[in-house]
Amino acid sequence: MCMKFIQRIPTAEEIIEQMPLPKHIKDIKINRDNDIKRVFENKDNRFLLIIGPCSADNEDSVCEYIGKIAKVQEKVKDSIIIIPRIYTNKPRTTGEGYKGMVHQPDPCKEPDLFTGIKAIRKLHIRALCEFYMPAADEMLYPENYTYLSDILGYIAVGARSVENQKHRLTASGIDTPVGMKNPTGGDFSVMLNSIKAAQNGHTFIYDGWEIETTGNPLTHAILRGAVDSYGRNIPNYHYEDLINIAKVYEKQQLLNPAIIVDTNHANSMKCYYEQPRIAREVLMSRKYDSLLKKMIKGLMIESYLVEGNQGIGENIHGKSITDACLGWESTEQLIYYIAENI
Repeated sequence: MCMKFIQRIPTAEEIIEQMPLPKHIKDIKINRDNDIKRVFENKDNRFLLIIGPCSADNEDSVCEYIGKIAKVQEKVKDSIIIIPRIYTNKPRTTGEGYKGMVHQPDPCKEPDLFTGIKAIRKLHIRALCEFYMPAADEMLYPENYTYLSDILGYIAVGARSVENQKHRLTASGIDTPVGMKNPTGGDFSVMLNSIKAAQNGHTFIYDGWEIETTGNPLTHAILRGAVDSYGRNIPNYHYEDLINIAKVYEKQQLLNPAIIVDTNHANSMKCYYEQPRIAREVLMSRKYDSLLKKMIKGLMIESYLVEGNQGIGENIHGKSITDACLGWESTEQLIYYIAENI
């Protein structure tokens, strides 16, 4: 067996008992969760912004960023619900590089998942307690979800995981909105099949248990662009793309059909500074067509305190060490523009 067992990781129950969420914060989270769910159920017309760093690599800089977001949220609360991105698990195409805080709570040191599990819960609790906005994280590893199940307000299943059976079945047992990204190859049927699977109930093995789920009616689509066989980026945020997927989606007769458009990744062709332009185009398409206005519920945007990205060890406070992000000034301007044009 080519595995070395390093140390036992505490169960989710053990970690939650050690690091509980305060009672008054639980009540605040329930109210915020209900607001987000109502958007997906067409009971609230506010627009969602899932926004923040590509990866949450440093607790202090992430919380400083969310503090700024919280102030803007108060100003746009009548038209926008902001869900801060605190992405602590990062997929790597080749398996190389920084895999997120859960792997390396200190990006400059060796992996330490024992410490990492505690670090990601600590970060999420701190952000929620200080700013009252349940955050989004990526469900890269379905088992890791349990360590944050009482904290998260939104979950994304990435382009490389969306066809995975375990992710689909786990999503079916979650009562938080789960966004399924289109796969890197762009096949919409994979994304829609994933949504359908997650909206149905299942019986399967999870975390050492045989469990039964009831299905998650808040599972929905995230469009992030695609990459063809030659490695070229193929955006899917243009009007023709949006109306096509909206009509196909509608015919599937799935519960609460909804689309979030990711303005970075293959949609921006990895050019982070294109995100404001893409956001403006999506808003224009949404205004133009009643089906898109109903179905497009929000945008996913990558931004941080400092624009661009840096290498690990450069230590520029608030600058991404993974994908390049918008800086704060551009982010603030974009949020106000969106609030005025939805």
